[in-house]
Amino acid sequence: MASSTMKRWLRLEVYPLFAAVGVAVGICGMQLVRNICINLDVRVTKQNRSAGILENYEEGERYAEHMLRKYVRNKEPQIMLSINKFFSDPNLD
Repeated sequence: MASSTMKRWLRLEVYPLFAAVGVAVGICGMQLVRNICINLDVRVTKQNRSAGILENYEEGERYAEHMLRKYVRNKEPQIMLSINKFFSDPNLD
């Protein structure tokens, strides 16, 4: 039974599916760890939960304005900028 299962699921066509699911699980795991470790609204220990609502705006600003958001802020919202310019600009020679 093990060899028939291996032949069914470990074919060459299934590798991209494994890769896509692996990337999705990795992204979900990264976001979970980020929220547990850094998010101000998540308190894991009982001592931190008893603190109530914290009014720490500097730490909240640092959490909300992370490196990726700062990098993307002044960029144009296009995926393939050169191809978009090629097809949309009539003055391009």
